Amino acid sequence: MSEAAETLDGWYSLHLFYAMDWTTFRLVPEDEREAKISELKSFVEDKSKARDSHTGDQAIYNITGQKADLLLWFLRPEMKDLNKIENDFNKLRIADYLIPTYSYVSVIELSNYLAGKSDEDPYENPHVKARLYPELPHSEYICFYPMDKRRNETYNWYMLPIEERKNLMYNHGMIGRKYAGKIKQFITGSVGFDDFEWGVTLFSDDVLQFKKIVYEMRFDETTARYGDFGSFYVGHILNTDDFNEFFNI
Repeated sequence: MSEAAETLDGWYSLHLFYAMDWTTFRLVPEDEREAKISELKSFVEDKSKARDSHTGDQAIYNITGQKADLLLWFLRPEMKDLNKIENDFNKLRIADYLIPTYSYVSVIELSNYLAGKSDEDPYENPHVKARLYPELPHSEYICFYPMDKRRNETYNWYMLPIEERKNLMYNHGMIGRKYAGKIKQFITGSVGFDDFEWGVTLFSDDVLQFKKIVYEMRFDETTARYGDFGSFYVGHILNTDDFNEFFNI
């Protein structure tokens, strides 16, 4: 049996994707639409207090294309906190016009592939804590995609010795470092939580950087031999100040 990688786990993560039923929402009287938008804005502003108290964070983006219109990403200390947020959101009046298209349940994760040996508690390391319990950037663009490590008769990531996996992940990580300052990346583990094994969320003020990094990593052995990917979602930031313009017909 090949040795399993150890992981450090931080905040629980919930990506929610919705399509807007514009046809039906257009029939709602203007004053009622305004009230629904105002209620949503209050909900988002209330949940955003978690950022100030360092008990979570969130991001809202307008997704490009027909896979979805909205992405709401929430990070919280407990899975049950995410359940409450989702239930409260579904009770909003505007939720009657939002059609769920996809969701992803996971937890912020760091593996020990690139970690050096240390006697200190990693959860007390300031650098590690900042990655496990992050403050999300308010970048212009977001990219999310789920992925698996391939496991078939020819290429099976989970049958490789851990030293070989560490070497592959080191080379893989060196590509990512070239995009430091251009892209902020968050990895969430979803083994046992969702259909894929990891979710990757990227932030950038230059949307073209998403294409560049994903394309370059296609030539890396870790991805070329062992990577399987789900759908990609790309969007532009949606602030509460933009809600009226976005939702009003």
